[in-house]
Amino acid sequence: MSYPDLRPEIADCMPQLRGRVIANAMLADITWFRVGGPAQLLFTPADEADLAYFLAHLRHDIPVVVIGLGSNLLARDGGVPGVVVRLGRGFSRIDVEAGHRLRAGSVVPDAKLARAAADAGIAGLAFYRGVPGSVGGALRMNAGAHGRETREVLVEARAVDRNGAVHVLPLEAMQLTYRHCGVADDWIFTEALFQGSPGEPAAILEQMEQVAEYREANQPIKERTGGSTFKNPPGSSAWKLIDQAGCRGLRVGGAKVSQMHCNFLINDRDATAEDIERLGETVRARVRETSGVTLQWEIIRLGLPKAGQPTGEALVEALAQ
Repeated sequence: MSYPDLRPEIADCMPQLRGRVIANAMLADITWFRVGGPAQLLFTPADEADLAYFLAHLRHDIPVVVIGLGSNLLARDGGVPGVVVRLGRGFSRIDVEAGHRLRAGSVVPDAKLARAAADAGIAGLAFYRGVPGSVGGALRMNAGAHGRETREVLVEARAVDRNGAVHVLPLEAMQLTYRHCGVADDWIFTEALFQGSPGEPAAILEQMEQVAEYREANQPIKERTGGSTFKNPPGSSAWKLIDQAGCRGLRVGGAKVSQMHCNFLINDRDATAEDIERLGETVRARVRETSGVTLQWEIIRLGLPKAGQPTGEALVEALAQ
């Protein structure tokens, strides 16, 4: 399917726009699952000022969503109406600041953030070596690994709101809780300032290597996956509940539950987004039946299904028919 082309309207009302706009860009090409239909308009701003200009002049009835590296994301087969903002090179800067601080653009990969901190002798950010995705996603999800979370090291973040206004948000304004950020969904993070402590680069690099070895040994990082699928419920681990429900290796179409780590869903046979979402909902239903726990999606699901197809829990009902 394809959506009406928004580019002529954008050109008319935003003559000074410097970023790149593409009509009906396939999201399967830029997400880790390698599934998903078209974005009606894919916009890559040149920098923060260009992003603010775009949002200030975009009609308010046109929806806007943002994606980073596409790691913790499931784009549905029918695509995403409106604008998908994908930040690029203009948001990739890393600067070391006084007081063992690091300022990073929102598209900086988390692993690169950890490496930059190590090179600068800044301890406390090595856990980001085990977080897939980018700084922007880490802010939006309060990402964490190995017992640490973003809220423990964040000083402030910059964001552009839907009207094009730029905000500087101190930590308390972010309202970060487990895998959650309280900032409005349509605000787009552009950079963050992190606080570390003095450290020896060699020791930090050794810690990062341990994190990397753990990931490689315990997570299917070489597969087409979206990272951890479900949030850990209070007092338990999602993977344990999934395993106890007999879902390890469970398959729906081209998607299956990882044998290595069953809180990961894998696209190993040219799955559709519907296959992956249906599998996830089947896992949730089985866990609810066996343990009484309703798992919550950690992966963000965007867009519409193919015409006439269900989404969410209705997928399980459709499978049973």
